[in-house]
Amino acid sequence: MMGTQEASALLFYDFDMEAHVPSDHMLREIDRFLDVGTIRQQLKQHYSHLGRPSIDPELIVRMLVVGYVMGIRSERRLCDEVHLNLAYR
Repeated sequence: MMGTQEASALLFYDFDMEAHVPSDHMLREIDRFLDVGTIRQQLKQHYSHLGRPSIDPELIVRMLVVGYVMGIRSERRLCDEVHLNLAYR
């Protein structure tokens, strides 16, 4: 079962993540060229309709790109970095 990630734009009431990540940040440039909007449709046939929902495939691809660009080779380390660094989100 394919999962989806749903997060609100505001992390806290007075905190806007878009305002805190610089407009010239490298990951914003990558996001302009990375088209993962159709990835769910392309992978849909590989997911079962039974069981627990998976991690959103778009999120996984984005995290792997961050890991590659930032030189993070361990998936565990990548999860820790994404958890800590707001720019990766």
